[in-house]
Amino acid sequence: MSPEQNTSVIVVGAGIVGASIALELQSRGRQVTLIDKGEPGRGTSFGNMASIALDFAAGSGPTTWKRIPRWLLDPEGPVWLRASYAPKMIPWFLRFLAAGRPARLREIEDAGMSLSAHALADMQAMLQAIGAPELITDEGCLAIYETEAEFAADRGHLELLRRYKLDHEVLSGSAIRDHEPTLSPGIAKALLLPDNKSIRNPYQLVVKTAEAAQALGAQFRSGAVRTVEKKPGGGVVVMLENGERLEAGAAVLAAGVHTRFLADALGEPIPLETERGYHTQIMKPGIAMRYAIIWPHRAFMVTPTAGGIRVGGNVELAGLDAAPDYRRPRVLVRHAQRALPGLKAEETTEWMGHRPALPDTIPIISASSKLPGVWYATGHGHLGLTYSATTARLVADMVTGKKTDVDMVPFRIDRY
Repeated sequence: MSPEQNTSVIVVGAGIVGASIALELQSRGRQVTLIDKGEPGRGTSFGNMASIALDFAAGSGPTTWKRIPRWLLDPEGPVWLRASYAPKMIPWFLRFLAAGRPARLREIEDAGMSLSAHALADMQAMLQAIGAPELITDEGCLAIYETEAEFAADRGHLELLRRYKLDHEVLSGSAIRDHEPTLSPGIAKALLLPDNKSIRNPYQLVVKTAEAAQALGAQFRSGAVRTVEKKPGGGVVVMLENGERLEAGAAVLAAGVHTRFLADALGEPIPLETERGYHTQIMKPGIAMRYAIIWPHRAFMVTPTAGGIRVGGNVELAGLDAAPDYRRPRVLVRHAQRALPGLKAEETTEWMGHRPALPDTIPIISASSKLPGVWYATGHGHLGLTYSATTARLVADMVTGKKTDVDMVPFRIDRY
């Protein structure tokens, strides 16, 4: 390869993870081409809940299997599985349940928290680098509980906060309304998470990050990637659907759930599924919130972001191709209005996106086990925004041969 090709990197996927990786690699002297079938930030990153959530929570636990039937039968529950897609989910669900074994659960929590420990500082550093430190809020997040029983049921969350020494405060009674006056008096308990910040506009974050990478010399290409192949003599060839060949010294695959098709073509299949998530963006909410709130029992968030208030969350398991079912976000708005009685739903838009989810909750941040020069950054689930800047730093360390300050073994692609 020529010297230029040897230091060139193609980053596939221009969501927040891919854009962050492009910026970090370009800033370290690599010549980056960022490629996506759409514009930066118009995919799943467009509609996330704008949360920097440091309190990592594994998806599966020792008693999860007991709750699954209730989840799946409750039309307003936190998880909704379409019957037509259920047979395809069986292998994934078996891995999901296996990840909840006590010994494995502690390993997963340690791995997730090893990323969370760096997430806020890395995000703040990236925001400084792109000249947009104002995009992150000063306020944190409130987890809310309607009853004492709900609070007791979330004791595992509190134990995790204590174990990993995350700053938090339990609030009751009037102290809850002192922090967030818009909350209903019916909320019995709240948990203040001061370091769980929010992003004021997650789409603008991706746009500004991609622009900052381009200002340093990165290129953006629009196109759909078909395969990544070995280049004779070293390096890789990225093949586009239109037949175009892009040659580089390395490639980073950060295309969210679509990464699984590229991995399949390389002969290293990964159990990457889509957790379809919905949001409603309310531009005339009738209230002004100080904090983002999360209601763990109902598995959704309400965040002041993008010029209004965003209500979103829950999980729908229905694959990539099924049409959106906008009954889901409307249920979440009703729940939100129960917690926030003054919330109005005026001038709204509804959205659905595809979170890339692995059964053990932690992402793949790894070199390919099949093709030297290929790296993966995918499967971040609900924490793509949270982990984006940290993932970018770690991927750049690996690509450039620098020792990482995080043990990367838990995130290897061949752990399955």
